[in-house]
Amino acid sequence: MRATAACLSKGFIGRSIDEFKRLSNVAFKLEGIKGPSGPLVLHDFQNPDSIDSCKTLCDRDIGGFSDVSLDWVPRSTSISEPIQGPGFARFYGTISTDLPPNKPDVTRSGYAAWRTLDRKPTIFGKALFNIDMYAYLALRFRSDGRSYLVNIQTESVVPTDLHQHRLFAKRPGEWETVLIKWNDFVRTNHGFVVEPQTEMLRQKVRTVGIGLTDRVPGPFNLCIERIWATNDTSEGDEIIATPIINIKEGQLKNKQGHHINWNEK
Repeated sequence: MRATAACLSKGFIGRSIDEFKRLSNVAFKLEGIKGPSGPLVLHDFQNPDSIDSCKTLCDRDIGGFSDVSLDWVPRSTSISEPIQGPGFARFYGTISTDLPPNKPDVTRSGYAAWRTLDRKPTIFGKALFNIDMYAYLALRFRSDGRSYLVNIQTESVVPTDLHQHRLFAKRPGEWETVLIKWNDFVRTNHGFVVEPQTEMLRQKVRTVGIGLTDRVPGPFNLCIERIWATNDTSEGDEIIATPIINIKEGQLKNKQGHHINWNEK
């Protein structure tokens, strides 16, 4: 058997060495028994190249009229930005609910999203995140106050399944960090809640991203510095819990067409 050029490339070998080091570190520190020694970065925007490992989507892909962009923004030198790295990503554009006149099969429009690309394989096979030892998903972001959704894609039996949760902004216009319990994500497919609900495949997380599907026409603007898995509650300004009060109707629907409720603290 002859190795392919892709397998012999420096990138493939370098990724394999990095994965070997990571697995060795997990074994030597007995993280499977004692728990993780620190947070797990799922994606950050520390440098301009971080944008290249993401993709954007919007209804323009099916003939709609929304616009979406994901750009890297360097940290300001004139004002103090409360972020760790030298820059962040700006997810922005305009939502339009106008339907394409020449496509009668398209009956809904008005969405935009971005997500990370699938990680490139290593000698150990497909590269996936294992977040099973972590309790929370953490996000450092600055929102305009619109109703964004955090999207998690796993190595599911149904490839189009997503696990989603509302991204509640407590201080629109300011940087903040929120923690979301992994167990609170909702399994969906094409915008509808899937019943019966099944637990997320936390050992096989493929991609992370953020979407806007509120179908409210107009501009949107969300800045993201990083997304990571953690057990340290002190890292967050807020923990998005599930109290029984202040129930807010959400964007997602069940198969009967009823909106599901998100619980906002």
